[in-house]
Amino acid sequence: MEHLPLIIVVAFYLLVVFGLGYRGYRRTKSATDYLVAGRQMHPYVMAMSYGATFISTSAIVGFGGAAGLFGMGILWLTFLNIFAGIFIAFVFFGGRTRRMGHALDVHTFPELLGRRFKSKFIQMFSGLVIFFVMPLYTAAVMMGICRFFEGQLGVEYEYALFFFGIIVAIYVIMGGLKGVMYTDALQGTIMLVGMVALLLLTYAKLGGVVKAHEALTAMAPEAKAMLGGAGHQGWTAMPKFGSRFWWVLVSTIIMGVGIGVLAQPQLAVRFMTVKSKRELNRAVLVGGIFILAMTGIAFVVGALTNVYFKETVGKISFVVAEKTPDKIIPLYIKDAMPVWFGGLFLVTLLAAAMSTVSSQFHAMGTSLGRDFCEQLSPGSKGSILVNRVGIFVAFILSVLLSYVLPIRFEATGTAIIARATAIFFGLCAATFLPAYLGGLYCRGMSRAAAVWGMLAGFLASAFWLLFGHLSESQALLICQKLFGKPSLVQGVTWKWIIWDQVDPLFIGLPIAVIVTLIVAAATKPLPEEHLKKCFPGK
Repeated sequence: MEHLPLIIVVAFYLLVVFGLGYRGYRRTKSATDYLVAGRQMHPYVMAMSYGATFISTSAIVGFGGAAGLFGMGILWLTFLNIFAGIFIAFVFFGGRTRRMGHALDVHTFPELLGRRFKSKFIQMFSGLVIFFVMPLYTAAVMMGICRFFEGQLGVEYEYALFFFGIIVAIYVIMGGLKGVMYTDALQGTIMLVGMVALLLLTYAKLGGVVKAHEALTAMAPEAKAMLGGAGHQGWTAMPKFGSRFWWVLVSTIIMGVGIGVLAQPQLAVRFMTVKSKRELNRAVLVGGIFILAMTGIAFVVGALTNVYFKETVGKISFVVAEKTPDKIIPLYIKDAMPVWFGGLFLVTLLAAAMSTVSSQFHAMGTSLGRDFCEQLSPGSKGSILVNRVGIFVAFILSVLLSYVLPIRFEATGTAIIARATAIFFGLCAATFLPAYLGGLYCRGMSRAAAVWGMLAGFLASAFWLLFGHLSESQALLICQKLFGKPSLVQGVTWKWIIWDQVDPLFIGLPIAVIVTLIVAAATKPLPEEHLKKCFPGK
């Protein structure tokens, strides 16, 4: 019965969430309500939904754990999250996405690309990419919360996984995007309170801000002795330039997520839920503060866990967590924080996970329903049922992947939550970003340029994941079985480049951009009559 108060708190929280989901259900009368929240969302709700969807347990548990391994250098990701994910996204992408989406009566991100370039293939291909690749990111988020359930309440991982997944699926299927965004606003507020409390308690536990950071800096010799061979130079310094740690931190974690956020389908659709550019402008400040607090705190606390564990058990976090970075934050909360905070933080993580996973279920389900099935069967257009079935299928796929991924990766000590997130973000950037950016800004961009750019980016990234980037190719075993080695470029270097550590983003995105530009220069743009619809008032 020791967990009874915590169970009561969680049960009350879930009751409120279901109430908001039911409110969304009652207010959902059409496909527009279900898919883009009726295009009438309040800017605060939109901003908190965007931020809560963006920041999840993968950021708190996964990237917080990565900070426990790599150190404060990961704060560059916080800068990119704010600069690219909020400022550039809202100022340069948000307004044009909202205006074009309204003009073309768009309801999903694949539909935006498909209608902009008058291509059913683009819409269906984009929908399939989202449906089959996003479960990787969804699984990362679900693993984060279920690992915390496992450590905090002693609940077996498999039971926590099924329980959490089915709860989120129910209120997303019921309430559509309205239900998702109403609950996101509540969950984002809870997340903010919980993370600020975590930062204050951490500094209090470690003797204050100055003492905590001085102690972390002083641990540099221990970092070099244990992890210096991979390039570690201390938790308040960047890894050695060109080392394996540098490539993982910079190319995969910082750049993969920092750039990939610009082409996230579940975030882009938020821009189409408000009625004017004014609401987007009002949401920028709220979103920026939220992202700064959430990621900055998670990364700082993750690095400082090394000070706590060094002072209490004489070991660094990576060793205490049995060389599994994803376990660092749950272990720290359980060992260092008071019992009452464990309950607050569990609700914080529940809010973070549910806000992101609900948006992912919605994005995957509508990609399968509206962007694929409805295109094959025109008679089903506008059917909410088709999208609800799609969400249920997405739930099944995500839960299965959440069960399999830890078995395949964690035995190698891989930070799978952070890495799976980075893979999805990078793949989205390589596949969608050239067509998305070109579609918003370049009237002369042709349908062929969009198609071939998307295919080139997706195929190049997928090839490098399977046969180049060591962390994934080694775990997936396809390269090993076909060619007798875990990566085609294992051990290959050129000056400071370690090729088996180069993230797929750095292969796929440049290829996609080059192909897009070449084909655009060689082909004709779409008819002027169509372009006038895409760019109203211009």
